[in-house]
Amino acid sequence: MLDANLKAQLKTYLERVTRPIEIVASLDDGAKSREMHSLLQDIASLSDQVSLSTDGSDERRPSFALLTPGQNIDLRFAGLPMGHEFTSLVLALLQVGGHPSKASQDVIEQVKALDGDYQFETYFSLSCQNCPDVVQALNLMAVLNPRVKHVAVDGALFQDEVERRRIMAVPSVYLNGEPFGQGRMGLEEIVAKLDTGAAARSADKLKAKDAFDVLVIGGGPAGAAAAVYAARKGIRTGVAAERFGGQVLDTLAIENFISIKETEGPKLAMALEEHVKQYEVDIMNLQRAEQLIPAHDASGLHEVRFADGGSLKAKTLILATGARWREMNVPGEQEYRNRGVAYCPHCDGPLFKGKRVAVVGGGNSGVEAAIDLAGIVAQVTLIEYDGQLRADAVLQRKLFSLPNVTVITSALTSEVKGDGQKVNGLVYKDRNSSEFHHIDLEGVFVQIGLVPNTDWLKGTVELSPRGEIEVDARCQTSLPGVFAAGDVTTVPYKQIIIALGEGAKASLAAFDHLIRTSA
Repeated sequence: MLDANLKAQLKTYLERVTRPIEIVASLDDGAKSREMHSLLQDIASLSDQVSLSTDGSDERRPSFALLTPGQNIDLRFAGLPMGHEFTSLVLALLQVGGHPSKASQDVIEQVKALDGDYQFETYFSLSCQNCPDVVQALNLMAVLNPRVKHVAVDGALFQDEVERRRIMAVPSVYLNGEPFGQGRMGLEEIVAKLDTGAAARSADKLKAKDAFDVLVIGGGPAGAAAAVYAARKGIRTGVAAERFGGQVLDTLAIENFISIKETEGPKLAMALEEHVKQYEVDIMNLQRAEQLIPAHDASGLHEVRFADGGSLKAKTLILATGARWREMNVPGEQEYRNRGVAYCPHCDGPLFKGKRVAVVGGGNSGVEAAIDLAGIVAQVTLIEYDGQLRADAVLQRKLFSLPNVTVITSALTSEVKGDGQKVNGLVYKDRNSSEFHHIDLEGVFVQIGLVPNTDWLKGTVELSPRGEIEVDARCQTSLPGVFAAGDVTTVPYKQIIIALGEGAKASLAAFDHLIRTSA
């Protein structure tokens, strides 16, 4: 099942375990059970600390539990954790085997102190780059707290459950049989949802912090670069972000990052965070900015207030809050969000295997989505508002070569239809004839670009008609001492490498401002 290279790597990892690992598999006569048995045999052969039995009684088959004598750990995988989830399997083996987690001690103690019985089920797809964060966080919680149980379920393999629970987006998490959350969630975010006093404690911690020389709002490429450049100047630097990595976490393949032939968004985001952590930077995650209160004069302090009630002050600010998926804003979109309306074809595509879907958007993202989905679903209809596609020629050639793809141009998506439970159609208007047409389908993937995260800044800094922060060549906004960088600004070409450069530039400009205004 595992090739020689993977076996060698896994053998090295398993040398770190300090207590026995018991793998208990629940199998049947199917092909997937045979694959799982082969995988688990490979793992057991790599360490004397690992044993395998096939007498499990789990109703989900194939599945397996990871146990260790003397510890009440309930951690399971239903399906083969390969693809993006192989890392989740490796981490689970290490943690069940006693190897310590890299999570902060504060969060670890928070998990151990959770009071209640928590039975989590996570539905994932092997192509989902957002799912491992959730799976790994809940696995670790199951290792740390005996009252937390977790099973990670491959939604493509257990289609009956997916259909019964009407799951049309991954990761989807259930707690004690009820929906708990969808989409990427890290350990801190999950614990904060369970620990009702976490927000108040977080707010108090923020308020108690001294003012920063440079405070970066946002943890994407621009924010990370700004933090590194500021910290290297030896000044007090902080980063407050909803999630470190930003939009990069939702990007699958990255092939235009100069000096790196190819990588994936989550890997790059992790590398950015690790780089920032090499310096004395105060990183504050799960912080959504809600209000900017500018300084009264050039030597004063700017204040940012956050959703949890906390606030931070700084001599200079760098706004790098990035952008989010643009929505169609048509009837039915919100009603059927995650019930057929999706924004990540890589994550949710496998849940639509053999079904009919539409992709809205004819740029590079839309055409790439249609190409990827064509290998999974029965039929793809690509809908573009313009009279022609806007994607690169090489992508268009590939798209038009696919037999199960239909392209409709000069079409205005007007409504998403459904039966009250899930999507069953889409209505578009022919912009040439003004006639309305209905398409029967089960999924709609929206790929129409991004919208800047600037709602919280209206009335404080100057914004463009598109809502982007107006900046000059030095990344200065309309407020002295407040700079901005990355996709949230008017700088053209929203690319990772450009955001990194703009973040560095903003940080250098902020440092120059500090020098010129310091007493």
